[in-house]
Amino acid sequence: MLYDKARIHVVAGGGGDGCLSFRREAHVPHGGPDGGDGGHGGDVVLVCDDSLRDLQSFKRSVHYKAKRAGHGEGALRHGADGPPLEVRVPPGTQVASWDGSTHDLVVPGQRVVVARGGAGGRGNKKFASSTIQAPRLRERGLPGEEGWIDLRLKLLADVGLVGLPNAGKSSLLGRMTRAAPKVAAYPFTTLEPVLGTLDGPDRQLIIADIPGLIEGASDGAGLGHDFLAHVERTRLLVHVLDLAPLDGSDPVDNHATIEAELRAHDVRLAALPRLLALSKADLVPAEAAQQAAARWRERLGDAVPVLVTSAATGAGTDELALELLRRVPLSGPDEPDAAAALEHVPSVEHRVFRPAANRRFRVVRVDEGVFRVEGDGVERLLMRHDLDNDEALAHVEGRLRRMGIISALEAQGFEPGDDVEIAGIMFELHRG
Repeated sequence: MLYDKARIHVVAGGGGDGCLSFRREAHVPHGGPDGGDGGHGGDVVLVCDDSLRDLQSFKRSVHYKAKRAGHGEGALRHGADGPPLEVRVPPGTQVASWDGSTHDLVVPGQRVVVARGGAGGRGNKKFASSTIQAPRLRERGLPGEEGWIDLRLKLLADVGLVGLPNAGKSSLLGRMTRAAPKVAAYPFTTLEPVLGTLDGPDRQLIIADIPGLIEGASDGAGLGHDFLAHVERTRLLVHVLDLAPLDGSDPVDNHATIEAELRAHDVRLAALPRLLALSKADLVPAEAAQQAAARWRERLGDAVPVLVTSAATGAGTDELALELLRRVPLSGPDEPDAAAALEHVPSVEHRVFRPAANRRFRVVRVDEGVFRVEGDGVERLLMRHDLDNDEALAHVEGRLRRMGIISALEAQGFEPGDDVEIAGIMFELHRG
């Protein structure tokens, strides 16, 4: 069974705490602070691994947590950074994070950080200055990011075979490639996409047999809703159409049904190049098959080649293979086949832009003499410090003033001694 969906919970490692320490050595009368900084927590990184083919491993394991960083120590020893946790996914995986960001992992070796480790806290050495020569405060490390991410596998294939159930897609794939799909005379024989490799004189093509679609597939009917996404990455579609459906349906209506479902799922699919393969030609007279092909060529025009095929006898399959090799574009001038395209890492320069920390805040007057300050930056500030420590509290108040929070509180009527709530902690600010 192909597992093409998964939902996992990731937790990055927390940052290490800074150290509160002073030098104490023989014959050194004025040691001074020497507390080291905490390390950076481990990131959770998704890595594209070409040895994987689906998301089955995530059915057994859902929670992934990176290790915490080491704490700072005396003698200015820096805490060890937490090692990154690498989570391997198959090529073609699309990632949707809890913050709305999305990533596509298609090239083996491609990496993306989905949860960043927490920053380490500073040791007391970093707070020493000409006026404060023996600081007795240090910072705590921040927790790492955490949340749920959705993984969706979209097959990496050059050609997608689409059509109604029992149109002959599986038989055609088995005849043209080394694939061995399940074939039977009942609807929905194919319950998951099947890949096959078409060998050409100087290149290969990956062909995907997409499970049968029915009317309403784009809205969730039948099996097509789960597998329409696999068509998105193909570069050419082969619409397989039964010349003589056993249920007596009209091939014209059947063709229109599939095309409408593709357009409803994604308008980009309507722009993909098409081939029409009229299948099961061995079940109708040869003259009738050629007449049907002529009518379809007149209906579709020169942009869509129409071929008469039979998986049972092999008629038309060689012509279809040559047409696919001719019409599917090469990945590039130096890449002779699709497999090489996936293994090739682009040599262009990549720049990573990381958003700056959100420093915005909001002051709310809760009651007489009670205020609440909301904002990521100010909440991180309080998480870093022990407010029972007088030096730490004085440092926090100084930071609040420099951030403009004291001015914003005063504009709301704040007076020294009023209660201020930040990140669920209630305390008094005495410096107006």
